[in-house]
Amino acid sequence: MGEQPIFSTRAHVFQIDPSTKKNWVPTSKHAVTVSYFFDSTRNVYRIISLDGSKAIINSTITPNMTFTKTSQKFGQWADSRANTVYGLGFSSESHLSKFAEKFAEFKEAARLAKEKSQEKTELSSTPSQESAPGDLQSPLTPESINGTDEDRVTPNTPKHSEARAEPAQNALPFSHGSSSINKHWEAELAALKGNNAKLTAALLESTANVKQWKQQLAAYQEEAERLHKRVTELECVSGQTTVIKSQKTELNRTIEELEAALRAKEEELERLKAEVESANEFKFQKDALTQRLKETESRNQTLEAQLCDLEQRLESSQLEREAYVKSLRSLLELLDSKIFELTELRDTLAKLVEGS
Repeated sequence: MGEQPIFSTRAHVFQIDPSTKKNWVPTSKHAVTVSYFFDSTRNVYRIISLDGSKAIINSTITPNMTFTKTSQKFGQWADSRANTVYGLGFSSESHLSKFAEKFAEFKEAARLAKEKSQEKTELSSTPSQESAPGDLQSPLTPESINGTDEDRVTPNTPKHSEARAEPAQNALPFSHGSSSINKHWEAELAALKGNNAKLTAALLESTANVKQWKQQLAAYQEEAERLHKRVTELECVSGQTTVIKSQKTELNRTIEELEAALRAKEEELERLKAEVESANEFKFQKDALTQRLKETESRNQTLEAQLCDLEQRLESSQLEREAYVKSLRSLLELLDSKIFELTELRDTLAKLVEGS
């Protein structure tokens, strides 16, 4: 199947400056994709990142690697094979935590894969090692126990009858001696087998101890290498502490200045909002006054027309009144003349009455 991506995220990639071992050097101008890959054929986990066609991270995860969070959004790890320290800057703390969890998970998987491969290697090498003690055993044959044909006691054929009688007399003791010899050699064989088993067990135990010592030595070497890298990382971090503190102080000062400017801008914005609201209110009042002015002008024009009409009517009424007054005066003059005539007539009548 080859290598397959199993987790991806985006981050800014940095490497430690090889000359100073203190400062970070950015290897990407912007955030790039950082992926975990798994090679099923070799049981290997790798971290790979490409900037265009250039590989800026190609790090194989080993059990002795450690991913360290140095801030809320920054983490780093040392790669002894690449002889460098990688750093990643994330956009949020959650992305950093997820990447660190995956690093620990794949690091544990790499450790288990390494242990399984070591167990397979040990199992494949055990039969050849166990066959070695067996070579110490020499093959046991009847000749090695009872001797060769030349060592065996065989009766010679005598030439006279008296000599022939001795083998018949010595036959029972010889068979009894051969049985005791066989038991003795069987006991020796059992003792040799027991010693051989003990030696085999001791050899296997010493072999296992040697393997265990080798594993412990490898673990101690890895731990020493990890501690050395950790010391290097701490030296890098301690070298950057002063610069970081000064930068932090400057950033805090800048933040305070920006916050003060922001508060001033907010106050000015509130003032402008109040002015805008006042201007809107004034505009509304202006529109209302303009409408009222138009209505007043319209009423004024109506009243002026009515006033002109009334003036004309008043003028005509005055003319009529003057004509009426003139007629009344003429009537009064006529009435006065009539009254005077009636008075003279009364007087005349009175005189006539008195004279009669």
